[in-house]
Amino acid sequence: MKDTINLNHGSGGRQTHELIKSLFASKFGMEEPLTDSAILNKSGKRLVFTTDAYVVDPIFFPGGNIGKLSVCGTVNDLAVSGAKPEYISCSFIIEEGLPMDDLETIVDSMAEAAGAALVKIVTGDTKVVGKGKCDRIFITTAGAGYLEDGKEHISTGSHVAKGDKLIVNGSLGNHSVAVLGARNSLNFSTPVLSDCASLNHLIKKLLDGCRSIHFMRDLTRGGLAGVLNELSEMTGKGISVSENTIPVDEPVRGVCEMLGFDPLYLANEGKLLIVAGAEDEKNIMEIMKSDPLGINASVIGEITDKGGQKVILKTISGGSRILDMPSGVQLPRIC
Repeated sequence: MKDTINLNHGSGGRQTHELIKSLFASKFGMEEPLTDSAILNKSGKRLVFTTDAYVVDPIFFPGGNIGKLSVCGTVNDLAVSGAKPEYISCSFIIEEGLPMDDLETIVDSMAEAAGAALVKIVTGDTKVVGKGKCDRIFITTAGAGYLEDGKEHISTGSHVAKGDKLIVNGSLGNHSVAVLGARNSLNFSTPVLSDCASLNHLIKKLLDGCRSIHFMRDLTRGGLAGVLNELSEMTGKGISVSENTIPVDEPVRGVCEMLGFDPLYLANEGKLLIVAGAEDEKNIMEIMKSDPLGINASVIGEITDKGGQKVILKTISGGSRILDMPSGVQLPRIC
């Protein structure tokens, strides 16, 4: 570990995982596998609990703002664990000088997102710091929900097996490119909107209609590549994905090619990976395609044997390469 913290430690990639494992998890006595939400057994009920902080720059971007992002991100962390999100807390750190109209817009967005997701914002805290001591506003949320019996394995991937199919619910990289454009005042010929959305209703339909969902994870920091490598490490299995089946919108692809980004490593805020038995592939795709948040869903690969715990990308050109865990940060402060 380096002597000082740098932006790479917040990228969601290799440095983030090393920091969490070597410092936080070690000092706090956290047990592996480390997941986005903790499952707590109390009085016969399974409470799922998560927390997250949002420092996105800029705070307003095409398709959303920091308020909407904070609610959707917390809802999704609970939902991909198989839980029904119920309650959210929110903490605001506000810089002196933030226009009250901006704050009201952010809070309105949070209320609207919570209402759409059918969760309640029940408590919070507010702090104001001097001008220059914070970048306009930071929001920290925590969320809680309940997990039904039989879904405990979803966050850990303990039931993942060779031959399972990997499915994403839509195009990758839109959120990162939308924020990048807003941050740098870029004018795209075709507008790119953040995919920021709560996925809990779509996930409920999938869990209600499918029996063999073995793993879910939202594709935030570190993107698809980060989640695939986490999954391979957690399960000890190999993964094979095909580049030509991974959906990426043309405007996003064009920006990535121009600026040297890889959409497989970019953060998303309305996309998830599902790993399920092959027998449920058709059913999952039908449910996905019937929902606006899954209309561009695609089967992108499958679980292979133990194979050195590698993620192999079959390229469009017909070759193959190892898809590594992200190292460093492509775009800081993306969520």
